[in-house]
This record gives sequence, structure tokens and C-alpha cells, in this order.
Amino acid sequence: MKKYFILLFILSTPVITTAQESKISKGNKGFDNYNYVNAQNVYQKVADKGYESADLYKRLGDSYYLNASYEKAQIWYGKLIEKYADNIEAETYFRYAISLKGTKNYKRSDEIMTRFKDLKSNDKRALLFSEDPDYLRSIEKNKNTYQVTETSINSGYSDFGTAFYNDKLIFSSAKDTGDFVKRIHKWNGQPFLDLYEVPLEMVSNDEVTYKDAKKFNKSINSPFHESTPTFTKDGNTVYFTRNNYNNGVYRDDIDGTNKLKIYKAVKNDKGRWGNIEELPFSSNDYTIAHPSLSPDEKRLYFSSDMPGTFGNADLWYVTIQSDGTYSAPVNLGNEINTEGRESYPFISQENDLYFASNGHLGLGGLDIFKTTLGENGEATEIINLGEPVNTSKDDFSFIINTTSNIGFLSSNRNNEAGNDDIYKLERLKPLEPPCIILLNGLVTDKDTGEKINNVTVTLYDTNKNVFGTSVTDANATFSFDPSCDKEMLVRAEKEGYIPEERIITIPATSAELEALLQLEKKNKPLEPGKDLSDILNLNPIYFDFDRFNIRPDAAEELAKVLVVLEEYPTMRIDVRSHTDSRGNDSYNQRLSQNRNDATIQWLVDKGISRSRLTGRGYGESSPVNECTNNVACSEAAHQDNRRSEFIILGDR
Repeated sequence: MKKYFILLFILSTPVITTAQESKISKGNKGFDNYNYVNAQNVYQKVADKGYESADLYKRLGDSYYLNASYEKAQIWYGKLIEKYADNIEAETYFRYAISLKGTKNYKRSDEIMTRFKDLKSNDKRALLFSEDPDYLRSIEKNKNTYQVTETSINSGYSDFGTAFYNDKLIFSSAKDTGDFVKRIHKWNGQPFLDLYEVPLEMVSNDEVTYKDAKKFNKSINSPFHESTPTFTKDGNTVYFTRNNYNNGVYRDDIDGTNKLKIYKAVKNDKGRWGNIEELPFSSNDYTIAHPSLSPDEKRLYFSSDMPGTFGNADLWYVTIQSDGTYSAPVNLGNEINTEGRESYPFISQENDLYFASNGHLGLGGLDIFKTTLGENGEATEIINLGEPVNTSKDDFSFIINTTSNIGFLSSNRNNEAGNDDIYKLERLKPLEPPCIILLNGLVTDKDTGEKINNVTVTLYDTNKNVFGTSVTDANATFSFDPSCDKEMLVRAEKEGYIPEERIITIPATSAELEALLQLEKKNKPLEPGKDLSDILNLNPIYFDFDRFNIRPDAAEELAKVLVVLEEYPTMRIDVRSHTDSRGNDSYNQRLSQNRNDATIQWLVDKGISRSRLTGRGYGESSPVNECTNNVACSEAAHQDNRRSEFIILGDR
């Protein structure tokens, strides 16, 4: 990029802090001490007893992951993937990769993310891992909305910063047209910037060359830099950027840096520009530049690094009062402004704001963005204009006549010397309409269904960057307004509950989404009548067909019951075994009793006193649904009836 641009617009090399400047200047115990059970501790103790399965390892990995204990999570995910890699879902690979990053094992994390990408290549997290492509796909939607061509008014020096003025195009240039004395900028060895003019129709039709450009006005052009003007509709008032120089006086700040200011000039009765004055909110201590008027001419927008700026330069506005005075400057806020640089505002006839930024996601360097402004200057969806308006180079200073759909922008895209050139643009089609998403959610207790308030809900992108945080209100609700066309992760957490998270797929078009998050208490009440199967979320205890020996997978589930009985040595339980309705009734009764006996014997063999265990087989006599004899049911419905229950009886 041409060094004039670096100096002029606060937008390039980090050491350059101003623009157009002459010098370079960061659980409640109760019920006999066994009211609560922590499932995570149970799983850990089962694993410590030597039991292993993909389900157990995944539950352990997830429990630690959801509590951000990444060092422990990666141990169990590692065991899971090492022994059961053929049956692991993609989401587990993602969690494993994040856990590895949590311990700075980036090399292994990258290897796991590669596996994740292979399993789920269209998942945006996989794409983010390789190229961070979420925003690139959004930008692609607006490709070829405009046609862009280079103009013939470019001089070989820096030419940029266009404005419409009656039937003319005004721009800034470092070219010199034959003054007797050429003032040379010591930074780049080129002349200082002046404002030039060419007939708008001729440049739109490419019937003009740089030789036809004339200096705009000698009263406005000074020995130093002038650029980026904006004119009132009647053509009688202009606001423009200039070095801190007026009436022959050149001023520096305390550090010896000459800042930029916005000046105003008005035509007199004879049509001559005069009465040049700096705007009262200018300062010797910060820069303001690049003015643009709103369609009603009641607001003047500009870029500045004044106090209150979020980053290197922000967009601001002042209200122009009826008496010609100005309000205090108002920052456009952090929807538009970033910790980077926002500059070159332009307000179209439709009150759309176009601006250049390196803080918003773009194609490289400065990109041009558009947003429709609300009544109070607030931004709506911010849209990258896409190629060919934007490139990997610096693209800025966009203007457009929305009636003719003709406009101009400045860029250093094709200039080997890094100078900025002026490009003509034509809008060929409307931009993709803004995509507005409203994500509403509800948090409830997984077991009781009761609403839970004061839950912290966090929305992350798929790279675990925080998008936003909300706390559920008295109605247990939360809401977010995420970006479109991506997958995001929503996580709910509250003291005493196991955190819960889920992936939300955000559509590419405007929509209202709903999410239900159900939290499970870490410490669950162990009350008489409660079923340990429900408390521990036991998997079904399977037996081989027509057999009643304890299989290894059934032993793993019984081990969870064993741990609870060991932790509460006075607890008594009633073991109840059931079958489905298929087969002879008396046979099912005998089979369930044999399985019940085997279950109780397994616990006794593991050291549990038989006096603490009661139980019997119920056969098919106690179905939980309508699947009785001669009723056609699905396999899943029959499975609900083939169950084991471990009912808490109380103390012995």
C-alpha cells in the first residue's frame, strides 16, 4: 500500500499511529448420611475396579470434559480411542482435541482434529481447523454482486478517496500538475495530497485520463494533505480532512505529531470557497478524519482515535444542530467498532453505512463492509461485500450512487509499487439479505422437569471461543443472537449440577430457534422408593437368550450398584427382575426369578450381605406399557419391559 495511505488513514503498519501526518509518532446431608450420590465418582470407582467399556470411558471423559477437567478428560478419551476407535462418534474426537489443547498438547490435538475432519468433513469446526472458513463461506454469497474495473484517472502516484460533487468526481491524489514549487513528503518522496476533480460522466464512461484531472480549489488545497471530502446536496458546503494546518499555522501535539482534523468550507455569494474552519470537536491530541454526511445532512460520520475508541480507530458521528453547532461525538458502538481499525465511512442515500475495516472478518488487509443504520445509529447485520469489491489487499473508500448503481472504491490490489488506485464499480444485484437469528432457550431439571433459574449459559463457536454469556431468568429462559450458517455449542452450568452442552446448527437464513437444556443434579437424593437404575442412569442389564448368567456388560452396570452399596453400608435394596410378554407366562416367571437370583448372588459374591438384599422375579406381570400378551409391539417397547430395578428400602 502506498505510504501516503499509511500516514493518511491510521490503517496500516502498527507503528504508524496517525493518518496524513507529518511525523511517525496497547452435597446437605440427611437421611442417614446417604442422601446423595455423585455419578462421576461412581463411574471413576467402577473404572478403578478394573471394568472397562467404550460406554464407561466415554462417560468418564465427558464428565471431566464438561467440568473443564481437561487433563483427566484426555486420559479417558485417549483410552476410549485407543481401544474402541472403530465405534467412536465424531463429537468425541472433537472433545478429545479440545481437552488436549487444554493441556497444551497441540501436536496431538491437531492429529485428533484431523481424524475429526475425516469423520465429519462438512462440520465447520473441521474447516476452521484448516482454514477458519466460516466467514469465508458467508463472504462467498456476495461474490460478483459488483463489477469492478480500474479507471484511467490513476496517475502512478496514490489516487483514492472519492466523493460525488454535483456532476463531478472529487478525489485525492499525490500527483502534481505543474506548480512551480513541488512540496515533497519526506516519508515517501511523493508530493503532498491535494483534492482533484474530473467530470463524473467522463470518468464513468472511461473517457478521461489522469491528465484531465484538475486541482479542485486552491483555497481548500493547502501545502499539506487534503483528502476524503463530503458535500451537502446543494453543493455549497464541504467537509474534508486536512492536517492540523489552518490560516498558515501548522500545529503538533505534545509528542510533536501533526494530527488530522476535519475542516468545513462554505461558498460565498460569488460561488467561491472560503470561510474555512476546523470543526470544534477536533483536537491537537487525536485524529479525526474521513467525514460523510447522512442523507438528511443532520449527522456527520467520521473516523477517529479520540478517547473512548475501542481500537486503533473507530467510527463516530456528531449531530449537526439547526443552529449549525455540533453535538458531542457519539461512538457507533462495538457492533461496528472493533479492537482493530474502522475507517472511511460512507452513508448512502438509503442510510446504509459502508466502511473499511481490518477488525471484521475479511479476505485480507482492509475490506469493505455494509450495514443498515437504525434510528439511533445502531448497526444491523454487517455484511462483507465480497469479491471483487474486496481482495487480499487493502480495499477502502467505497462510495455509490444507489440510483444509478455506479460508484467507486480505492485499492492497492494491482499496484506493484503499493500505490492506491481508484476503481469504478457497478452494482449488478442486491446483496444477500441480512440473516438474523434469535436463539431462545429453556433450562430444566432432567429428572423433575422443573425450571432452573440462575443458570449460566454460554454460547461458543466451534473453536471454543465465547460468543456470549447469559444467566437464566425467573422463567429459566435465555436468549442469544448468533451469526448465521454455522454450528455453535451452547453450554449450561450451575453449582450442584452436571454441566450440559449441545451443538446447535444455525441456518443460513433468518430464523427463530429454540433449545432445551436439561441439567442433572450431581448429588441425587437417595430416598426409600427410589430406583437406583434411574439415579445412576443404568444401561439395560442384558442376559443371553434363555440364560441367567451375568454377562460382562451386565457386570459393569451391577458394579455401579455395588459402589453405592459399599458407600452406604446400611442401605437395603429390593432387586426386581422383569421380562417382556413374549413367551409362556409361567416360563417367564421362572426365567425372571432365576435372573433375579443370579443378580443378588453376584452382589453377595462381591461382599454385600444377603440381609441387605431382597427381591424376586415378576415375569411379565408388571409391564410399564401396553405390551401385554397378544399385543403387537415394537422391539423397543418390549425392551422397556425387560428391566431390572433396584429399589431403595431404607436403613437396615
